[in-house]
Amino acid sequence: MNSEMKAIDRLFPILSNKDVNLKREALAGLTTFLTMAYIIAVNPITLSATGMNAGALVTATCLAAALGCLLMGLLANLPFGLASGMGLNAFFAYTIVLKGGVPWEVALSAVFVEGIIFIFLTLFKVREAVVNSIPLNMKHAVTAGIGMFIAFLGLKSTGLIVANEATLVSLGHISPTVVFATVGIIVIAIFEKKGLKGSILAGIAISSILAWIYAAFNPELAAKLGIFLPNGVFKYESIAPIAGKVDFNYIFHPNNIGNFFVVVCTLLFVDFFDTVGTLVGVCSQANMLDEDGNVPNVGRALMADALATTFGALLGVSTVTTYVESSTGVLAGGKTGYTAITVGILFLISMFFSPIFVAIPACATAPALIYVGYLMISSIHSIDIHNVTEGLPAFITMISMVLTASIGDGLTLGILSYVIVNVIYNIFAKKEEREHVSWVMVILAILFLAKLLLL
Repeated sequence: MNSEMKAIDRLFPILSNKDVNLKREALAGLTTFLTMAYIIAVNPITLSATGMNAGALVTATCLAAALGCLLMGLLANLPFGLASGMGLNAFFAYTIVLKGGVPWEVALSAVFVEGIIFIFLTLFKVREAVVNSIPLNMKHAVTAGIGMFIAFLGLKSTGLIVANEATLVSLGHISPTVVFATVGIIVIAIFEKKGLKGSILAGIAISSILAWIYAAFNPELAAKLGIFLPNGVFKYESIAPIAGKVDFNYIFHPNNIGNFFVVVCTLLFVDFFDTVGTLVGVCSQANMLDEDGNVPNVGRALMADALATTFGALLGVSTVTTYVESSTGVLAGGKTGYTAITVGILFLISMFFSPIFVAIPACATAPALIYVGYLMISSIHSIDIHNVTEGLPAFITMISMVLTASIGDGLTLGILSYVIVNVIYNIFAKKEEREHVSWVMVILAILFLAKLLLL
């Protein structure tokens, strides 16, 4: 019996948790979910531009996210939420389908192939080796970079930071969304200063209520700001129009094979390193890295990601990936897979009550992103900034995540600069002064350089 229990514990490590505060884990899961809930609205809007059924996309988005979260909780015992990735869905819709002229059914096939490749890469521990090969200073840089990135996203979603043709970005105007977000940040700050629990959740809730009150009195102006009252309570749509529509006939035409290969490779690169960056960054912030600086159960976490992507394609959605917004739940106290399971259950529930969750405006989740960004940037003090061969690549990693609006691109440029700087330094340095550069990092740098030159 003991051997059977141990086997079950190995298969589902979540069962080995002792003295878990389920209330805290559930609150953390709710916090993560509320910061991710925008995907229920954004993903259908983005993917429906390809001609896919918007109603079916709401259900499929929730199902794929729920599957990924449940797998993450049960298999990896980690508090991370998964859903269709932002950026990846835009690449799917606007680059592959609309610009490339590829039918959305074929684009789903590329996502499916990507997921299968990831499953094999994870089984052979290639992805795990990549995560563990990243130097500790770089891991801290990823954490700080993600903090800057999500804080920037939060400021942008309030309208306080806007696009500018001359300077790329500039200061926007004080609008109702800025006011609502500011109130949320103040609420979070007061809760934290007083030592009250649920600060992030309170900030989201109060900002949402204020936004909805504004929408009730000024519906036209609110609509222009992306604020809407919940359009009912209950609604469910069938996934039949998009589920099981993968189509491989396209790739059997000689003229299409090359294009399909490039699409799959691009999806692989973006998803691979967005996930790696997110896992490393959030685990570092939560002090979940082991004594060697490695992510716990990283192989299982990556497998959950790969499986969710594969089955997500069959359900009818673009690549499913680990969300950086998971950091909000981790900092709210989530430490185990029960947080991820809570997120998954809430996504399942939201299939039937999507009007409420969809109505949470971006200005209400912005305070959470800004505050978590502030917390995550504290990891800078752990970077050996005085060692230029470590500090300079770390800086490039952090600033690139913000300026490219991509965790994966930031990690790409960071690893490239790390390998180039250290390899050139080692050529001229004395043997005893040379910096260690793992062969995995060198291979990654070569692949990244090829990606930048060819893709």
